[in-house]
Amino acid sequence: MEFTTGDLKALFRAFSERMATERDRLCTLDGVIGDADHGIAMEQGMKAAANAAHAAQGTLQDVFNAAAKGFLNAVGASSGPLYATALLRAGKAAGPRTSMLIAELPTIIVAIRDGIVQRGKAEPGQKTMLDAWGPAADAAVNGQNADAIAAAARHGAEATREMIATVGRAARLGERSLGHPDPGAVSAAMLVEEICGAMRTD
Repeated sequence: MEFTTGDLKALFRAFSERMATERDRLCTLDGVIGDADHGIAMEQGMKAAANAAHAAQGTLQDVFNAAAKGFLNAVGASSGPLYATALLRAGKAAGPRTSMLIAELPTIIVAIRDGIVQRGKAEPGQKTMLDAWGPAADAAVNGQNADAIAAAARHGAEATREMIATVGRAARLGERSLGHPDPGAVSAAMLVEEICGAMRTD
């Protein structure tokens, strides 16, 4: 089964629709440990990414690169450069071709994780989006199926409840960030779920 540029554009539309649906929930989560704007940033970023992807011509890499630029232009907050770098890495992994095997989609999750690590310099356990992308990428590397990869991301996001933020805006709260999931990890798990949805061929 092939994953084409059209499928990739549809995936970005799914990202955009999911973030629009979950915007208020993400803002509420962010209101506890941040500036209550994470849902708005992700909605605007993914809408811009989806629009840019839709307009892009060429290869899978071209579509990812356009989406990265769109996201970065729309989001000035920390997630902007992080996801832009992540999407550029994903484009490099997908390559200058118009389709890839659906079975290769796990490499996209790994590339996104690597891009976030490269740009953000965060480590697992610091209560960031990496705590969702990291477990998902590990599951992907280990050859897990779509359901297991999505579950790993959700469990990773939920585990941030028990972490104390040491980087980002939530770090200023210190131990007061305990007991609250990181909104960036929660939104990351949602994106992983959408990618895993595209991986299912049944």
